[in-house]
Amino acid sequence: MLNQRLQQKLLQKLSPQQILLMKLLQIPTVALEQRIKQEIEENPALEDSEELDQLEDYDDNIDDDPSSDNDSDEDAEEYDTKDSDDEFDLNDYIDDDDIPSYKLNSNNHSADDERREIPFVSGVTFQELLQSQLSLRDLTEDQTAIAIHIIGNLDDSGYLNREINAMVDDLAFTQNVQTSKEDILEVLRMIQEFDPPGVGARNLQECLLIQLKKIEEPTRAVEMAILILERYFNEFTKKHYEKILKKSHMTEDDLKMAIEEILKLNPKPGNSLSDTTKTNHYILPDFIIYNNNGDLELQLNSRNTPELRLSRTYVDMLEAYSGSKNKSQHKEALTFVKQKIDSAKWFIDAIRQRQNTLQITMEAIMNYQREYFLTGDETRLRPMILKDIAEIVNLDISTISRVANSKYVQTPFGTFLLKSFFSESMQTESGEEVSTREIKKILSDCIEAEEKTKPLTDEQLTTILKEKGYNIARRTVAKYREQLNIPVARLRKEL
Repeated sequence: MLNQRLQQKLLQKLSPQQILLMKLLQIPTVALEQRIKQEIEENPALEDSEELDQLEDYDDNIDDDPSSDNDSDEDAEEYDTKDSDDEFDLNDYIDDDDIPSYKLNSNNHSADDERREIPFVSGVTFQELLQSQLSLRDLTEDQTAIAIHIIGNLDDSGYLNREINAMVDDLAFTQNVQTSKEDILEVLRMIQEFDPPGVGARNLQECLLIQLKKIEEPTRAVEMAILILERYFNEFTKKHYEKILKKSHMTEDDLKMAIEEILKLNPKPGNSLSDTTKTNHYILPDFIIYNNNGDLELQLNSRNTPELRLSRTYVDMLEAYSGSKNKSQHKEALTFVKQKIDSAKWFIDAIRQRQNTLQITMEAIMNYQREYFLTGDETRLRPMILKDIAEIVNLDISTISRVANSKYVQTPFGTFLLKSFFSESMQTESGEEVSTREIKKILSDCIEAEEKTKPLTDEQLTTILKEKGYNIARRTVAKYREQLNIPVARLRKEL
């Protein structure tokens, strides 16, 4: 049997305005313009004031032009005279002589007008270049189908990552071409002769060997390079040069020349032909910091943020429906207009709060890391976490995290991800707290200055850092090195 009872609960929920603000905070500047346009399209009560001002100026110019009134009067008179006639002559609309096209073209642009033309990128793709070389070969119908299928399975780097046995089944099921593994390998060897050299390889070893074997007059260094790749490829990739010298009985000079020949090769031949299809990714900074003779100035990048306002039409409609005597008849229309106006107000307020939150948060970060923004020296970075900035601006940590996420700041020393300025602290032997980014910078400088024939190991790097006053463990040095994408000492070794 069910028992009825009263129960009180206290729940904390975000209002729709707060949810909207949180979503807008984490949007970078490059995506904010599109979000505003989307809101303008969905909400007719929201308008872009700049576009409306341009339209109003255009209408005012037309109204002030006296010639336009004369033209309209003349058109009206002609219209009246034509209406007085019951019939019209079809010859008035048909001209026996064709008007030349050059007379219909008008060039009303002056030399001072800004002309914006969209450049179109044209070029030959990687697959199209291979297919054009394929057409120069005398192949049967089945061989052509196999070759096209192989070219279609090449990745952007020019490698064939599909198994030969699987391609036999693919051709049988999809194109009804009965073939064998030997037939596919024969066509593949032909494609490996195409340009760029190394295309159609199934792994890196085969790619480098194809390029070396295409050299018409191989030198001793090229022959040694082929020997190394064929017999000692694993030792070469792991830079076990002592093992190669011991097994191959070659001199150190021969090994050095052979490695120089290998380093000249292209490990990704397909990428050399995809320049026309590459897209450049430009970073649009959300903040800009200027150094004005030792005084830091912060500017919020709001260049692509339009000025929003409520639609005057909808405001008038709301006043008209509210002042109407028969409100019950216009209840649905009144509710709709009120919802749209409220939604527009919320969005405008959210945009303003977003700008204000970004401004005060970035000012706090700029003042906190003032020494770095003045000098650009990464060793001047202070340890900073989200909680430090949240306490300064009196905002929640989650809000600071949304501001720092995917936002970029342009400084006199480059454009950086805002999140990269946050780092943990570590205590030195003297008791001073330093940023982990400062330690990474010193670690990177030590590795750049090392002798490449004898690179520094993690133990040696740990000793160097301890001598500088940074008491950290070897595994911590290894972790920082991996975060900097620096390989181990053995893979950094050079002859």
